[in-house]
Amino acid sequence: MIDRFEIQPYDLPLHRAWGSARGGFDRRHGWLIRIGAGGLRGHGDCAPLPAAGTETREIAQETLARLQPRLLGRDPDALLGEIESEHWSAPATAYALECALADLLCRRQERTLRHWLSPDASDTVPVNAMLGALGSLTARDLQEKADQGFRVLKLKIGLAAPGQELEGLMALVSDLAQGVSLRLDANGAWGFDEARRMIAGLARLPIESIEEPLRDPTAERLTELQSLASFPLALDESLPRLGDQIDPGGLGVRRLVLKPAALGGLRRTQGLARRAMAVGIEVVITSLVESAAGLWPTAQLAAAIGSSVPQGLATADWLAQDLGSAPRPRHGRMSLPNRPGSGFEPSS
Repeated sequence: MIDRFEIQPYDLPLHRAWGSARGGFDRRHGWLIRIGAGGLRGHGDCAPLPAAGTETREIAQETLARLQPRLLGRDPDALLGEIESEHWSAPATAYALECALADLLCRRQERTLRHWLSPDASDTVPVNAMLGALGSLTARDLQEKADQGFRVLKLKIGLAAPGQELEGLMALVSDLAQGVSLRLDANGAWGFDEARRMIAGLARLPIESIEEPLRDPTAERLTELQSLASFPLALDESLPRLGDQIDPGGLGVRRLVLKPAALGGLRRTQGLARRAMAVGIEVVITSLVESAAGLWPTAQLAAAIGSSVPQGLATADWLAQDLGSAPRPRHGRMSLPNRPGSGFEPSS
């Protein structure tokens, strides 16, 4: 039975501000969740980010405070099933609780979180590099990441006029190493005509994909845009608004970008990923620039899903401080250890 439930607030600075067309931040606020039973502890990270589709910090804090006394004395296995089956209006909170419970149970069973999710999970995951906003980058920034072994470099766009950004992209890729491509994230910055012009303008550049090209996405407009693009278009922060019954094949795009903290949990996200991959839709699991306590289970989920597309997990270096050691890639891949649980160990 659960005999310990602690909620520890944190405030972590970034090395530099994270910017996007939906806003930015220079600190990550959240709560480290500790759930204990039988001498073992599991950890989760509740780090809301409303721009990505989660609840607000105020709602998360209220939900955690309300749940804390109700969970003591409960059976962790039964509680984990309830969390998965319940509809949550606070997805980042649900994700944190599920991660903490799953971490606890995996430690008890002495197996990794990824193998708890899927017996044939991989031990390594391909990842993209996250460079930041287009306007803040130079060709040298891209080359440094390519030299580190990353084949896919992610840039935030949609913060300036489309024509200006198109010129900037052309200048950046003029000396880009062969075999390296750009993953662009517009964060819903464009109207339909702007998106169509950008796709046409990018036709000769090494573009790996574009995420969230439309301000007001519909399946019909996305289908038309996807027909014009030789690379995948992707939905990301639009997905939580669609609810639980998402039909991956009817969205009009070739890729889904899944954030488990915005979708309400590990196994909810895993289920959506399986449905998408079953109909030929690519899947990318990505973090919310969380602490190490949140990044570890997200990486474990990506390994369980086994998508061959580079995943969005290389975000730990954005944080100037962290709650513990975070998983970091080498040569464009992230290797996960075989120790029980999610892999996270708090530094204090």
